[in-house]
Amino acid sequence: MTARVLHLVGSAVSEFLCDLSRLYAKDALESTADAERYEFHVAYVTPDLQWRFPADLSPEAIGSAPPMPLSEAVQHLTALRLDVVVPQMFCLPGMTSYRALLDVLGLPYVGNTPDVMAMTANKAHAKAVVAAAGVAVPPGEVLRRGGAEPSLPLPVVVKPVDGDNSLGVSLVRSREEYGAALKLAFAHSGGALVESFVELGREVRCGILVRDGELVALPLEEYRVDSATKPIRNHDDKISRNDDGDLNLVAKQLSKAWMVDLGDPITSRVWEAAKKCHVALGCRDYSLFDFRIDPSGQPWFLEAGLYCSFAGKSVIPMMAEAAGIPLSDLFRIAVQEAIAR
Repeated sequence: MTARVLHLVGSAVSEFLCDLSRLYAKDALESTADAERYEFHVAYVTPDLQWRFPADLSPEAIGSAPPMPLSEAVQHLTALRLDVVVPQMFCLPGMTSYRALLDVLGLPYVGNTPDVMAMTANKAHAKAVVAAAGVAVPPGEVLRRGGAEPSLPLPVVVKPVDGDNSLGVSLVRSREEYGAALKLAFAHSGGALVESFVELGREVRCGILVRDGELVALPLEEYRVDSATKPIRNHDDKISRNDDGDLNLVAKQLSKAWMVDLGDPITSRVWEAAKKCHVALGCRDYSLFDFRIDPSGQPWFLEAGLYCSFAGKSVIPMMAEAAGIPLSDLFRIAVQEAIAR
């Protein structure tokens, strides 16, 4: 039986996040296409809160699809008689409010619930939960405009408490650098998370899949950082635009990231910590966590990124592929699990 699958794409916040969502979703549509298994549909949300239902994610198809308000979009969604939805929105409303809408409409979807997404979108909240589960986290504090002065000893990392893609992140080594770092963080959020800098070490990412009720840890992805020239990763290490204005996924270049050999001794320590994070945060289907590894080999939790676009270039599919799980199987199992719920 063919499953009617909706890819929920776009952003209610910004054109940048619209472009990012479309980039991943377009890849996912092409990478998981299987006419015998799936009938794909697309819903595209824009920052003016209008919905479109284009035939595909080309600019021409999006431009020719009539915009409609939420009330009409709900009627259209109901008429589609969908079996499952794949959320592809990376903005905070997309990860929370739009998933909650799917719950209200009784539409099953792949991935984590809106309450879990909301909690992990706030880095300080996520750190508090996993710390309570026994996972090591860097000491930190949240500052607000006009509030208390930073109190942690230097060096520290300053970042938006609910930001993403490393926007507004700074490494502060002297008191004189605090003002500019906080100003940059506040440009992207109402709060700044200041946390102790974990000396390198290494920086890795770990994905977890749920299979038959069991947590399966995937091969780690490691990022190119070094204490002298690249002590932290920033926005330019993840995303760029080419001369035509299209987004590029810089982090997927082999010069920036690679898979860690399973025999590497750090793997088992990160797997143990990641599984604790998954359970403590209440994740379902899959999860993804960033860790900083100090010179002694101790993993420190940095943040959670609980989304998967099922694009060929998305990190969880790349990790799964390294574990011998092709994207077609990864997507099929995720769809089946969601429909079963």
